[in-house]
Amino acid sequence: MTFLKSLSMAAALAVAGSVATAETVLIHGEAGPNRGARAAALQWFADTVADRSDGEMRVDIQWGGALFKAKAAMQSIGDGVADMGSVIAVYYPQEMAAYGIADLPVNNPDAWVGMRATDELLRTNAQIQENLADKNLVYIGTWTTSQVNIGCKDAAIRSVADIEGLKVRGVGAYGKVFGEQKANMVNMSIYEAYQGLDTGLIDCSQGYSYAVAALKQAEVMTSYTLLNWGQVGGVGMFMNKDVYDSLSAEEQALLGAVGSDMADEFGRLITSANAKAIEDMKAAGVEVIELPEVERAKLVDAGGKFLDAWVETAGATGLDGASLLEEYRGLIAKYTEVRDTEGYPWAAKTN
Repeated sequence: MTFLKSLSMAAALAVAGSVATAETVLIHGEAGPNRGARAAALQWFADTVADRSDGEMRVDIQWGGALFKAKAAMQSIGDGVADMGSVIAVYYPQEMAAYGIADLPVNNPDAWVGMRATDELLRTNAQIQENLADKNLVYIGTWTTSQVNIGCKDAAIRSVADIEGLKVRGVGAYGKVFGEQKANMVNMSIYEAYQGLDTGLIDCSQGYSYAVAALKQAEVMTSYTLLNWGQVGGVGMFMNKDVYDSLSAEEQALLGAVGSDMADEFGRLITSANAKAIEDMKAAGVEVIELPEVERAKLVDAGGKFLDAWVETAGATGLDGASLLEEYRGLIAKYTEVRDTEGYPWAAKTN
């Protein structure tokens, strides 16, 4: 090789190296499949990060538990198995107690209100940020399951009394309420519920309409009861703190801004996806049942004591649970008023 050729190749390699280092690629671990409303919102996050950074930042999503399963997400992200990933708080009642506030049955079934309240709390509350930092985590953005409902095979829940004796997959405070209604609780992730219903290992699964569609669970359900009770909102995106701290201030701000905007995008997606999922269930022959208000009130009342229990759990981890719950309720009231006076943000964009 001549000197000029050598010099030319060295220059080319230097340019290639500078291009490679200009792009920041973040590996995101996701236990769920690449379908459904939450998957669409996650892909929107990745696409928007790339777009707003002019291609200088990219999120590489590893779907379907390729890097870690749902019950190993928190520690895997903290340990650096992935740069960032999706975490479900109910699988970590002690470690993620701060985020678990979004799972409490506070009688707020509105997905957008819940996400906005949760996002502001986690993004601005210093004690929560410190608690997450102890686990080498940084909060990026939140989703929600939306309304908690329940789907069954060869059974139907038309009243609270119908829960007794059924084998139920349930999580968090909602699952505990099912248990107190004398259901036989089965420890199982939502991703295993299809097989559980199909084989008879469970009779019913606590579910969320869009997730039923994404996981094709309607294929093995005969009934689906709309509870309009509350939601599991502790489902979100967290980042390894070491990786986060290595980013520039501009990159950190970009991730935070896109993560916050994701609540509006997912609110739009989830509202549409839930409505379509219910219509598809009906078309497939699944009986869709609306729980009467008097029966719904029984569940709301039964869930009240679990708010007090969460305050104690949070306190045991060093958090001031009572003040956090008061702040969270205030944020729910704030965004309920925003919704009532201004409407949903995506509705304004279409008018």
